[in-house]
Formats: sequence, C-alpha cells, structure tokens
Amino acid sequence: MYLSHAQAALGDAFDYAVNTCEIPGKKFTQMFLVSSASARLENGEPAYLAGKSGIELAIEIVYETSGKELSEEPAEHFYRSREYWIGWAAAWYQWYSDRTYREIFTALPYDVLEIMYEPLHEADITKFADIAAERMKACYPETNLKRFRSIYGITQAELARRSGVSLRSIQMYEQRRKDINKASAETLYRLSKVLGCSMERLIEKG
Repeated sequence: MYLSHAQAALGDAFDYAVNTCEIPGKKFTQMFLVSSASARLENGEPAYLAGKSGIELAIEIVYETSGKELSEEPAEHFYRSREYWIGWAAAWYQWYSDRTYREIFTALPYDVLEIMYEPLHEADITKFADIAAERMKACYPETNLKRFRSIYGITQAELARRSGVSLRSIQMYEQRRKDINKASAETLYRLSKVLGCSMERLIEKG
C-alpha cells in the first residue's frame, strides 16, 4: 500500500543528499544503512512512511548518523535523476525480495547501481529485478530456508523431525536441487511454523 511512497521518498532522499547537499553516494548509502530509517522502511511502518518526505528522510538520516543538520534548499527537478532512480529501485527491490537494505547494497553497491542506471532506468522494473536476483544469488548462495534455519540454530535433521518434512526434501531445497517455490502450502506451513517465520519468507524471490 505504501510502496510507491517509499520509493519516492528514498529516491528523493538520495537525490537531495547527493545532488543538492553534495554528499558522495557511497557515503550517504552507508549513512542510510546504519540509520534507524533503513529498518523502519524495511518494516513498512505506515506512520513513518506516510509522514516523511524524501527531504525530511535525508535530513533525519544525516543528522542521526553524523550530527550535521542539512539546510540546503532542494533543487527543482523535472526528471528522475540517476540518484533518484537508485533509491527508487532499491526501495522496490527491498519490497519485492524481502531482503534487508544492507543485503541489497552489499550485492548491489552504489557504484554498480550507477552503472545500471543508463541501460535500465527507462526499462520495466522487472528487468532490474532479474539482474539483481542473479547478483543476490552470487553474493548470498544460501537459500532463505537455510538462512532461517541457521538463524534459528537447528540442524536439518531436527527441522525434519519437528516439521514432518523429510530430511531429503530439506536438503534438496537448501541445495537448490528442488524448488521450494513449488512446494505445497502444507510443506511451507510446517517449515515456517518451526522456524518462526511467515511462509512467504521461505520463498525465493531473488
């Protein structure tokens, strides 16, 4: 519901910070990642998303992470700048993949996104998603199932015993030899119930 607002806000934040306030893109990205704003955007907090403009977001991020107060007047733009697109696309992909912003910007550093702008900024966002998904798999070879199992701290055998899903199936899902996206709803429910996460979080979106 708030996706378009999140995209516009993060896009405007990057544009304002980099183009108006002349903060290097890599530096502002790091500020964003260590700020509370990244987690609040990830969580999709309605009150936060609805109540923040991109300029306010940038000001908050910079003040929280450096103590500096930005006071530059935002420039008027009649097109989406490269920096705007970077924030806009990152916000969309975070919603689409359910990855954290830190994971996204690790697999897709700011300088890589700068390069991607020219061929992709006028293309359908799904083309960006396909490329991002490949970089994610290369950077994070673990499946969501393995990631959540590791976080929960149980072995494959224990997960199999507690969920009723066969050990062989769990092994094949984690090795990508079997597509968990095609698993039955009951299988996903059993696994997610043990791991304390939603069924959707076990789906591989890239």
